[in-house]
Amino acid sequence: MSASLEHRKGRSLVGMVVSNKNDKTIVVRVESLIKHPLFKKFVRRHKKFTAHDPNNECGLGDTVKIIEYRPLSRNKRWHLVSILEKAV
Repeated sequence: MSASLEHRKGRSLVGMVVSNKNDKTIVVRVESLIKHPLFKKFVRRHKKFTAHDPNNECGLGDTVKIIEYRPLSRNKRWHLVSILEKAV
């Protein structure tokens, strides 16, 4: 299924798995750098996304790529594409 997800249109994000306790669901923390409008300093922001992990293959600390997807539940609108780096 992930082979067909690679070619889908929509946003794709890279982040770190912070929770995998739910069945077939992971929580991914995505960090970004935003330039502060007044102080012109880069500030690190983060946001958590709930993503579908159909095979329960992600572990805590893994770096993953997720892609925008149709709504699967109340909060789940992202789908796991690939695991870029496994946690040690």
